[in-house]
Amino acid sequence: MPRGKRRSNHDMGDDDRQTSKRQRNTYATATATAQNTSSRRHIRAEDTFSHKRCLAWFREYTNPDEDTLGPDGMEKFCEDIGVEPENVVMLVLAYKMGATQMGFFSQYEWLKGLTELECDSAVKMQSKLDYLKSILNDPNVFKSIYRYSYDFAKDSDQRSMDINTAKAMLQLLLGKHWPLYPQFAQFLDQSKYKVINKDQWCNILEFSRTINNDLTNYDIDGAWPVMLDEFVEWLRSIRTCSSTTSS
Repeated sequence: MPRGKRRSNHDMGDDDRQTSKRQRNTYATATATAQNTSSRRHIRAEDTFSHKRCLAWFREYTNPDEDTLGPDGMEKFCEDIGVEPENVVMLVLAYKMGATQMGFFSQYEWLKGLTELECDSAVKMQSKLDYLKSILNDPNVFKSIYRYSYDFAKDSDQRSMDINTAKAMLQLLLGKHWPLYPQFAQFLDQSKYKVINKDQWCNILEFSRTINNDLTNYDIDGAWPVMLDEFVEWLRSIRTCSSTTSS
């Protein structure tokens, strides 16, 4: 059967041409809408948090019969998200999870923290690292994380934090922000203190925030722990000796 001749534009009337144009526009719009809908479905499938994927991700770092991610799994987890274990962002993440022991995440803690962060993969976790670092800029959040870190870092069967752990945590949290931290660390090294209790820990933060670097506003009769009285006395003595030597 012979094919019919295609009508030329010359043979088509104005109404026919307008009808044909409308049909083409309608088809193009429908095609674009279908493509956008398909694209959105694909994005939602990839981006929506999945409890199942999050749990499967946790299992990558644990043994089949364990519900706790330990030091070996933690090392691999840090490697996968591109963060050193000693990075402060890991402390913030532990805080978000409500983790109770340094170097360990329980399945419950993992799901609690990562559900809140909507992370079920290493790629999504990497996209949250800047956010986790940024919340340290909020003084109130920083204070909460600082206080949380005491019980998190100390041995669970001890009431106080050993001095080496305390210095490492102070370096992590205050080392870049408190100009007197190097002198305070030096003071601890030569002092009699072997542990730091929670009252001392909390007051160190308040001291770093409120006392001038020249110590002029430090009240020896204030309610500071004896440790900080001794630090001020020691630092003033060091500075006096340095001033006498230089003159």
